[in-house]
Amino acid sequence: MRRKPRIVTPVDRARGRSRHGRGHRSSVTGPELAPVITRAEAFDRIVGDTAHYLVGLWPEELSGVVFQVADMPTDTGLPDELPRWRVERDDRRVTVFRIPVERVTHSPEKDDVDRRIVVETAVFRAVAELIDKDPWDLAPDRYRHW
Repeated sequence: MRRKPRIVTPVDRARGRSRHGRGHRSSVTGPELAPVITRAEAFDRIVGDTAHYLVGLWPEELSGVVFQVADMPTDTGLPDELPRWRVERDDRRVTVFRIPVERVTHSPEKDDVDRRIVVETAVFRAVAELIDKDPWDLAPDRYRHW
């Protein structure tokens, strides 16, 4: 069964959630268990967080850009290698394909940080293609830790 592409909204998650003035809600699973989140939800969250970060850095260039996630490309005439993203300049749309990007990380020695880096890299490269910049120029200070 093929799912429709999902729109990913760049959201500032630092605000937290306070319903009706009651403060933050606790996890459904409780403090003893890890939250239940699917791979697709985790992927969507990483794409949304990365998109929010890039929109904050390049507000004029990325205003009105729609970020979405699809499981697989639906094009009939695909090349030998599956694309990991699609950029539609006229529609101001960036689509990241979850399964081709996740295939890069299917190695037993990869952990959650490695998977996050691979997804972020795909978003950075797609946005760089959209605004005609080098991916390293999008956030030059992000990788300077010294």
